[in-house]
Amino acid sequence: LWLTFSLGVGAAMNAPAWQASIPDLVPREDLPGAVALGSVAFNIARAIGPALGGLVIAAAGPGVVFALNAFSFVGVMCVLYRWRPTREQNALPAERFVGAVRAGLRYVRHAPQLQAVLVRAGVFILCAAALWALLPLRSKNELGHDATGYGILLGCLGAGALLGAAVLPKFRIDLSTDALISWASLLFGGATLGLAFLNNFFLLCGAMFAGGLAWMTVMSSFNVAAMTTAPAWVKSRSLGIYQLVFQGGLAIGSAAWGFVATQAGLTVALIGAAAGLALGLVAARRFPLAEVEPEKLEPSLHWAEPVVARELQPDRGPVVVTVEYRIDPAQAREFVAAMQPVRESCLRDGAIQWHLLNDTSDPSRYVEYFVVESWAEHLRQHERVTIADRAVQDYARSFHVDTRPPVVSHFIAENVVRPRAKTETGFQ
Repeated sequence: LWLTFSLGVGAAMNAPAWQASIPDLVPREDLPGAVALGSVAFNIARAIGPALGGLVIAAAGPGVVFALNAFSFVGVMCVLYRWRPTREQNALPAERFVGAVRAGLRYVRHAPQLQAVLVRAGVFILCAAALWALLPLRSKNELGHDATGYGILLGCLGAGALLGAAVLPKFRIDLSTDALISWASLLFGGATLGLAFLNNFFLLCGAMFAGGLAWMTVMSSFNVAAMTTAPAWVKSRSLGIYQLVFQGGLAIGSAAWGFVATQAGLTVALIGAAAGLALGLVAARRFPLAEVEPEKLEPSLHWAEPVVARELQPDRGPVVVTVEYRIDPAQAREFVAAMQPVRESCLRDGAIQWHLLNDTSDPSRYVEYFVVESWAEHLRQHERVTIADRAVQDYARSFHVDTRPPVVSHFIAENVVRPRAKTETGFQ
C-alpha cells in the first residue's frame, strides 16, 4: 500500500512540472499542438498499456511488468539530465515550500482568468467522469461484452482522441477556446447518452469514437488555457492546482455517479451526467475563458528599486509599502474604481493585505498601502509585476494631479520586546 501511495505522490508531483516544461520546449505558436500531442500520448498509453501489461503478466509474471515500468523511466531521466534549459540569474534566495504554496493559492484567489479555467474544468470533469467510470459496467453487465469488447470500446475512445488531435489545429482557426469547449462538451454529453441507450455494438463504438474526439478537444483546450493564463513564476503552481481540480473531480465524480448508478441504475446515472454537461454550459456565461496574449504576462520590471539606507536581511518582515496620490475630488469615484484591478494585481503578486485610504483632513490625498510577508518577498514582487499589471497601474496613476510622481515609501517591522516586570528588590 505504501508503494502504491508513493506512486501516486510521484505522479502528482511530476504532472505539473512536466506540463510546465512544455512552454520551454516549443515556440508559443506551437504550444496548443504540443499539448495535444502530450494528450495523445497519454490516451495511447492508457489504451495500449493495460493490454501490453496483461501480455507480460501472462508470459513472465507481475514483477517483470513493474521492473519494465521502472526501467522505462531511465530514458526520461537521461534526457532530463542532459537538458540544459535557460535559467535567469537571480540573487534572491529560493522560496520556502510553505510560502511558495501560499503564494500559488493567493495568485489563484485573485486571478479571475485562471479561476474561470478551474471552474469550467471542474464542472466538466465531475460530469464527464460518469462515462469513464460506468463504461466497463455497461459493457459487461448490461451488454454482455467480455474484456475484448470493452477493450474495443476503449480503443474507439483512443482513436477518437487521435482524430481530435489531428483536426484540433484547424478548429482553432475558426473557433475560440470558449466555443471549442462548449461544442465539445455537448458532443461528449451526446456520447454519454449514447452509452446509456445504444445497444448495438457498432453504434456504441461510433459514440465512443465521438466521445474520444470531444474529450481530446476539451482536455487539450483546458490544458492550454491553464498554461497561458499564468505568468512563468507561478505556472507550475497554477498547473498543480489545475491538476488537483482535474484529478479530484475525476475521483469525486466517479464515486458520485457510481453511487447514483447503484441507487437508480446505470441509465439514470448516465442521463444525469449528460444533463449536467449540458447545464454546465451555463457556467460559460458566468466564467468565460479569455484569450490571453502571452506578451502581457511577461515581467514589466518597471517598479523602481527601493531606496535602502541599511542592509536588510531577506527574511525581515513584514514589509509595508505606501503610495501617496493626489486626486481631484471630482474624480474620486473613478479613481477608486480604477484602483480595484490594482488591488487584485498587487495581491496576486505577493501582498497579503491591501487597502486604499483617504485623508480625513484632505480629500485630495489618497494613500495606497499593502503588506508583504518579508523583504525578499517584496523584491520578488518587483519581478512578478507583468505588462498587464503595469497597464492597470498606469491607468490608475493617470488620475494623479500633482506635478511630482506618487510618493512611494517602504517600512519594515521592528521587533519591540515587552520589558519584564521588576521584582520588589528592583531586580528582574
